[in-house]
Amino acid sequence: MERYEQWNKSFINGEWVEGESGRTYDILNPYDRPVVASVPLATVEQLHRAFEAAGEAQKEWGRSSAAQRKEVLHKAMEYLQANREEIVDLIVRETGGTLLKANVEFHLALELFEEALHYVDEVRTVREVPSNIEGKVNYIYRLPLGVIASISPFNFPLNLSLRTIVPAIALGNTVVHKPDIQVGLVGGVVIARAFEYAGLPKGVLNVLLTDIDEIGDEMLTNPHPRLISFTGSTAVGRRIGEIAGRQLKRVALELGGNSPFVVLSDADVDQAVNAAIFGKFIHQGQICMIINRIIVHESKYDEFVEKFVQRAAALPCGDPRDPSTVIGPIINEKQMQKALQMIEEAKREGIRMALEGKRIGNVLTPYVFVDVDPASKLAQTELFAPIAVVIKARTDEEAIAIANQTEYGLSSAIFTSDVEKGKEWALQIDSGMTHINDQTVNDAPNIPFGGNKASGLGRFGNPWVVDEFTTVKWVSVQTKARTYPF
Repeated sequence: MERYEQWNKSFINGEWVEGESGRTYDILNPYDRPVVASVPLATVEQLHRAFEAAGEAQKEWGRSSAAQRKEVLHKAMEYLQANREEIVDLIVRETGGTLLKANVEFHLALELFEEALHYVDEVRTVREVPSNIEGKVNYIYRLPLGVIASISPFNFPLNLSLRTIVPAIALGNTVVHKPDIQVGLVGGVVIARAFEYAGLPKGVLNVLLTDIDEIGDEMLTNPHPRLISFTGSTAVGRRIGEIAGRQLKRVALELGGNSPFVVLSDADVDQAVNAAIFGKFIHQGQICMIINRIIVHESKYDEFVEKFVQRAAALPCGDPRDPSTVIGPIINEKQMQKALQMIEEAKREGIRMALEGKRIGNVLTPYVFVDVDPASKLAQTELFAPIAVVIKARTDEEAIAIANQTEYGLSSAIFTSDVEKGKEWALQIDSGMTHINDQTVNDAPNIPFGGNKASGLGRFGNPWVVDEFTTVKWVSVQTKARTYPF
């Protein structure tokens, strides 16, 4: 049985090393704030060493065989499965997620490995293409990109870290990874332990437990990484994109969301309510894909609001270790205060509240605001909390127009009894993903996962992630002496 609290170190060049900053960070259980682990923070000099190790290791790992990489993936997955109980418990204690959320996250993580086994042999391939020059043979090679910098968030740290790390390693790249320090164990230590068990050569994966005060922009400006993979806020994503652009580095950015959930005039209200309750309140609303705006046709509006409020008011809130709990704690006090401030601002603006929640310790029970102006700050803000926003639309066309009334474009959903019409409406919503007769929080390793507009750049999922994490090279062979014009 693993006790991950003991592994409170960074993993650099195959060694567990204590952070040299002289500062420690206490990882807290968000529910009642006991210390899960105290972590000595790594320095920028240690980060330099990690990138140097990754750069050196990539020379060999980039030439590794598909069979070797498959064996590593199988063994890492074997480790996770053998330690499932401890890892799920750690997800609950570190992220404040419920047992349901923790098990969903663990399952999503395993799916990333399983899918990677299907594309691991895509790298170091070659294909021949025709030439219009006599005697020339063209070869197109697909090669690893190189070193990848990975930065992951607090909400689904195991899954969202592995979403970069697994395809990177599977395709012959090396990684320097910085998880959010609030969840440094499940977002970093667990993953390093899994790949260490799997026999991954030293330097291929490096995990730094540190914070921005120690390393600044070095994850972005270091010359080694060819791609920066980041999941987090749009504000930070813009900064990463700006810095990476100046250095002509690739980015994979999965950023914020303001996902609309559209209930059209012919929708099944009961099923729409079922979906909306799940898609709004799973993990306390702390998901980029979470339903942020519920847009309901006026003919279904009153029925939907009545049933939705009734269901929301009855959701069990409290200790995430209790299997019956649906809504657990907000991740930290800063996020709690942001949510409470938004609630108070909405009250001052006179936005009608159909359900008033309350703060109980570090848990925020559901709030439901109705008759919300789609242009209001409440409707235009990514809330990241169990705060529901319901907007009335006069027509189906207006509902779709309101859905697009946001700078974001990550996920979306439409409820309708006419699937063909639903597909037409879906193509009119400017988002990376639209789900018909379902909620917005969906993920799979074999779909093009990503957003439009301010929700990001790039796509994860097979085969799109192969293009993101590899490069192609043209090699030609002139087999017959060529005559030149001068």
